[in-house]
Amino acid sequence: MSVEPEGADVLHNTVLDTIGSDITAGLLADGDVLTLDRIQERFGVSRTVARESMRVLESMGLVRSRRRVGITVQPRSSWNVFDPRVIWWRLSGPGRDEQLRSLTELRIAVEPLAAAAAARSASGQERARAMDLAAEMRTLGEAGRLDDFMERDVAFHTLLLRASGNEMFGALSDVVAAVLRGRTQLGLMPHQPVPEALDLHERVAASVARGEPSAAEAAMTELLAEVRGAMLPLRRS
Repeated sequence: MSVEPEGADVLHNTVLDTIGSDITAGLLADGDVLTLDRIQERFGVSRTVARESMRVLESMGLVRSRRRVGITVQPRSSWNVFDPRVIWWRLSGPGRDEQLRSLTELRIAVEPLAAAAAARSASGQERARAMDLAAEMRTLGEAGRLDDFMERDVAFHTLLLRASGNEMFGALSDVVAAVLRGRTQLGLMPHQPVPEALDLHERVAASVARGEPSAAEAAMTELLAEVRGAMLPLRRS
C-alpha cells in the first residue's frame, strides 16, 4: 500500500531525481519501459506522485507515455538538454566530463558575443553592476569563500547574457547558472579561483563598462579558454 506523506513534494522530487539520474546515467536505457505500479512499489508513493513525476520527465523528453505500452525511456536525442535539472543529473553522473565539455563549448560559442553586445547595449546601471560583481568576486575568491564567489559568478554571467539585448542569449542564463553551480557543488572547482580568472572577469567588466565590444569579446574568450583548460585534468583523471 502506498503512503501519501506530509512531505509529498519531497517524495515527488526523490522519484524525479532518482529516475532522471538513472536515465541520464544510462542505468535505464532507451526503450526500457516503466509502469506506475512499479514506481509506486519501488518508492512507496501514491499513484498521483508517480504520475506527476512521469509527467515532468516527459516534459523534459526523458520518457514518453503511451496507452497500452507504458512509460518508455527515450534516447538522448529527445532530451531537453537545456533543462537545468537534466544538466545537474548529467553533471552528477558518469557522463560528467562529457557534459562539462559540451556546456563549455556552448559557452565559448555564445558568451564572448554576449559580452560584446553588452558593451554596446547595457544600461549605465548594468555597467556599474558588472564592475561591482567583478570586484566582489576578487574579494571572495581570494578569501576562498567559494559558495559566495559562485553566486557572484552566476550573477555576473547572467547580467551579461541579459544585458546583451539578445533574448536568445538571455534565455541561456539558467543553463550557464546550472553549470557554474554544478562545478562548485560537485567539488570541481579549485579551493581558490586562480588569479588569471579573477583578472579576466575584471577585464570583461571594465570593457563592458567602457563600451568596448571588441575588448569585452576578447577578454571573455580568454576567460572561457582558461575554464576549458582547467577542465582538461578532470577529463584525464
